[in-house]
Amino acid sequence: MRPDLLLTLPLLLAACTSPIADTLARDAAKSAVNPVIAARFPGIPLEPATNCIIDNASAGEIVQLATLAGSGANDAATRIVLDIAQRPDTIRCIATEGLPVLLNTL
Repeated sequence: MRPDLLLTLPLLLAACTSPIADTLARDAAKSAVNPVIAARFPGIPLEPATNCIIDNASAGEIVQLATLAGSGANDAATRIVLDIAQRPDTIRCIATEGLPVLLNTL
């Protein structure tokens, strides 16, 4: 992601609540979630787990993660992702969506 976009992303997100802004924020947030999932949960299918984290994040958490995108698996992103990952709905989602993908790779 371009550095100038990272700097303006929070302003754009705050100013606009359209579906396009939501999609941009979710996509940027995935860039912050992916390295955390890969580092902290090796072997778990990345895409389903990342989608479950994003789907169970609050709007504020998505904005925070989108702001942290591009900085890799940093402490702030890790804390947010681990907090979301511990929620019952997230655990259910990962078990439902990620387990079949994992079993298909065996």
